[in-house]
Amino acid sequence: MVAIDPKTTITPSRYIKSRFLDDKASVAILITLLRAAKEQGVKPAFHTWLVFTVYEEVCSGGAWQPEELDEFLIVDMGCVGPKLSCTEQMVSICAKDHEGPYDWEMTTRLVSLAQKHGLDFAVDVYPRYGSDAAVAWRAGCDAPGALIGTGVHASHGMERTHQDGMMNTLKLAALYLGME
Repeated sequence: MVAIDPKTTITPSRYIKSRFLDDKASVAILITLLRAAKEQGVKPAFHTWLVFTVYEEVCSGGAWQPEELDEFLIVDMGCVGPKLSCTEQMVSICAKDHEGPYDWEMTTRLVSLAQKHGLDFAVDVYPRYGSDAAVAWRAGCDAPGALIGTGVHASHGMERTHQDGMMNTLKLAALYLGME
């Protein structure tokens, strides 16, 4: 789906409101990471692929993964709502969703990086959420995976996040790649 007028607004308090931020925020974070790495002459500590998938909501987005994949980090949205710790200003680290748990070692490493570098983060379980990780695993990928994302309120409609949440997610992704 392409939204011709996503009604994007950035408020004076740095909230970003738009239709379909779920994917747009993640793409913006990854493109910003690439741009910053190029401008600063920084390279990831590991051989890295950035893959932009489509159709995650219908369970086909992450079906293809490179054969040499050792592990993968999904950058999607973090849920904001009742019984969840994440806010729009945070990076969410998802420990488990409706498909099951994410890799314990990777999740623990992400939490440790967030703590060490003073990022505003939350670890949550999303009982009604799924990501491209489950699709990859069902398609035969046996690499460990983890999920992070900026907190997004009101998913799949007129959504809201905050610039701080996007920056926390960007920083954690960079730290994960060894681009301190």
